[in-house]
Amino acid sequence: MDLIYIDNNATTPTLPAVWEAMRPYLTDAYGNPASAHRAGRRARQALEDARERVAALLGAQPDEVIFTSGATEANNLAVFGLAGDPPGHVVASPIEHPSVAEPLRRLQEIGFRVAYLPADRTGGVRAEALAGLLRPETRLVTVMLANNETGAIQPIADCRLQIADWAMKSAICNLQSAIHCDAVQAVGRVPVHFGELGVTSLSLSAHKFHGPRGVGALLLRRGTKLRPLFFGGHQQHGRRPGTEPVALAVGLATALECVAPSRLPNLLQWTLPAALLYLPFDHPVWAGAGP
Repeated sequence: MDLIYIDNNATTPTLPAVWEAMRPYLTDAYGNPASAHRAGRRARQALEDARERVAALLGAQPDEVIFTSGATEANNLAVFGLAGDPPGHVVASPIEHPSVAEPLRRLQEIGFRVAYLPADRTGGVRAEALAGLLRPETRLVTVMLANNETGAIQPIADCRLQIADWAMKSAICNLQSAIHCDAVQAVGRVPVHFGELGVTSLSLSAHKFHGPRGVGALLLRRGTKLRPLFFGGHQQHGRRPGTEPVALAVGLATALECVAPSRLPNLLQWTLPAALLYLPFDHPVWAGAGP
């Protein structure tokens, strides 16, 4: 009996088009993208092309795309990289994925105070409560875009407006509070535009939308200071040093293109069983008033 796989929120099968796009960079064009010779330049071109494609699809600038090993690294990089040194204050939703929740607990252990937004019966955070939790020393607000258990989409725009309104009413013109958004369960399922969301950082993972495992990205607003997790290399402007996985970056970009809303009619040309296996789109549950 053939397996019927319906656990696409956990991981998705890699599309054949993604494998084909990656293949040349695993066999022939295997140069190090930091090398100055021809093989290196070819790899570098493919890497930067992938970065530009991801940026264009998600409403970001190419230099705002940081490739990582996946969402866990991207979320850790955002939480630790934006929070800075203790003491400090962080506001978070109580429904975050463990790759955000556990770094928050670590921040508490080293001297940060963490306040949690209340959630309502629809599975969404109550954005109107955010103003009462903010402090002049608030470094970071982190609220996911779509919950990994319920699928409820969180009111990110309302949270952003609450922060701006609180800063204005409190006459704090230089509030340094960054907004991180874990969008791992949203990218590839609902439209995501980094610029329009207005957040400081946003995480995603390729294997959630039919890309390869082992690669993700952190979108980081241009000009934002970020403390790296790793040291010892200059790659990606030192924000995420280490030799970039060109094939995986190409796979991420290709998968993102395949699940873009404009490509949906082509995907639906498959037979119904194939569509059920490969399509990542689930019916979104809008918490509260939506994003």
